[in-house]
Amino acid sequence: MAITTLDPKTALVVIDLQKGIIALPTAHPVNDVVKHAVELLDAFRSHGLPVVLVNVAGGAPGRSEQARNLAGLPADWADLVPELKQQPEDHIVTKRTWGAFTNTGLDEHLKKLGVTQVVIAGVATSVGVESTARYAHEHGFNVTLAVDAMTDMNADAHTNSVTRIFPRLGETGTTREIVDMLGSTRA
Repeated sequence: MAITTLDPKTALVVIDLQKGIIALPTAHPVNDVVKHAVELLDAFRSHGLPVVLVNVAGGAPGRSEQARNLAGLPADWADLVPELKQQPEDHIVTKRTWGAFTNTGLDEHLKKLGVTQVVIAGVATSVGVESTARYAHEHGFNVTLAVDAMTDMNADAHTNSVTRIFPRLGETGTTREIVDMLGSTRA
């Protein structure tokens, strides 16, 4: 479903736009994803709405068939990219699982602020973004996904999330549609 509205207290959640992750090969140009995320950040900040910047600094324990390979990543791989212009009022979440809600206190933080909706952007569409969207939906938040402010390492996985999964979790829109809606609902 295309974006129809934004709640008065909507937060932006930006997933894993960090040095080590954006250095990986992606299905769409990561510079465009970062540019769109910055447009969203600027809009949310200018309207005084909450911003959450998420990075990943490890992985969940347990076996998987696909090994995690952190070899070759720079020492500062978990640092957020400077283009995000982190602000003192931004809420920072460091996760060790795919989703930003698992064992991070994000649900409590957002509910304490009165947030009822989240707009989600970032990398990877089928991993961190989708997992965060699923948990946001399960925690009772209205979910909007900024589809041009995300990408994946796999084009098919990205398309699957955007076309099959996200419409079941919330609404989708472009950065421009979301920014325009912020402007029209806050005017």
